[in-house]
Amino acid sequence: MKFAIIKERITPPDPRVVFSPSKLKEVTRRFPKAQFKIEASNDRTFPDDAYRKEGFEVTSDVSDCDVFIGIKEVPAEALFPNKTYMFFSHTIKKQAHNRKLLKAILDKNITLYDHETLVDRHGVRLIGFGKYAGIVGAYNAFRTWGLKFNSWELPTAQHLNSTTALQEELGKLKLPSIKILVTGNGRVAKSVHMMLDTMGIKAVSVAEFLNGSFNEPVYCKVHVGDYNIHKSGKTFINADFYKNPQDYKSNFMRFAQVADLLITGHFYSAGAPKFYTQADVKSPRFNIKVVADISCDVNGPLATTLRASNIDNSIYGYDPETGSEVDYRNQKAIAVMAVSNLPCEIPKDASRGFGEVFSQEIIPAFFNKDKDGILQRAKITENGKLTPKFSYLQDFVDDNEL
Repeated sequence: MKFAIIKERITPPDPRVVFSPSKLKEVTRRFPKAQFKIEASNDRTFPDDAYRKEGFEVTSDVSDCDVFIGIKEVPAEALFPNKTYMFFSHTIKKQAHNRKLLKAILDKNITLYDHETLVDRHGVRLIGFGKYAGIVGAYNAFRTWGLKFNSWELPTAQHLNSTTALQEELGKLKLPSIKILVTGNGRVAKSVHMMLDTMGIKAVSVAEFLNGSFNEPVYCKVHVGDYNIHKSGKTFINADFYKNPQDYKSNFMRFAQVADLLITGHFYSAGAPKFYTQADVKSPRFNIKVVADISCDVNGPLATTLRASNIDNSIYGYDPETGSEVDYRNQKAIAVMAVSNLPCEIPKDASRGFGEVFSQEIIPAFFNKDKDGILQRAKITENGKLTPKFSYLQDFVDDNEL
């Protein structure tokens, strides 16, 4: 089986790659029937010569390969018909900007697997960049705080380019006695916790966070049951909340009244209660001064996230009075960091981590007849049609705007 590691074609360029040269060499030793070609790229974090040194062919023509593996969306015009592709297609939530891409995939008889749909038998995602989003997001949270209050000026994460370097920079800081709130319970949130623990910041309980005063910085991790309540006063049950989010309302304001810095690592789905609204932020009780929105859901649960920011201009301000964007240095502004592609700031670490999991969990499925059903569950299209699991996308594909 011939695999192509394809170049990323999005703008701005994404430097990440599925496999580092050394990891790919290891994969070929484990699976001698796997042949890999590297599509030449000037933007990849590992240069073409690094792959050549490991014995791989680097070429601009990968058309003879069977499986094409990348990170982000492939432009429709760059897709080879009758092939198999694996990348983050950003289509399974009916993202309007990729409707034409999904239609092209069907028209070209492409078998599509999305990295996001690669799950185990319990539906738990096997692969992603959440860990590295959390690492960079935590770093950027403190960088934003320092710039907002002229307390310190950390270099950008992309100029440090590794988890270790980020941790070393954060270790130099002398933090004020601030209260830090971290939302979520998955990979993103856990890597944020790791960064805060590495800094020596004390973790406290919800009760301590809400009621206590401290002479040191502290952080509290909260999940959906901590900031949502049933409208009727019934006991909060996770399963019921995910099934019937409309029956719940937010009580996040109890945290917003005492937190200074909010770092988000939650997953938010449409229909769930908003964390806080524009009216909430306008309240004199709203205390949060900096929001590091790693989750970055525009028009989602946080009224302060007006748009996604980018790596080069990562911070903007939110005016509580008007709900509009202002300079984050404005005295009344809440500083917002909402970069949507955080792992790109440490692309080598992110790529190595992604490749490690991909080699352990995904590559074997191509050579063991997919005995655990990983590929079958992840398959979105086949033979020019949506698979039954993803047939709900048919009306999205058929949209008249096409």
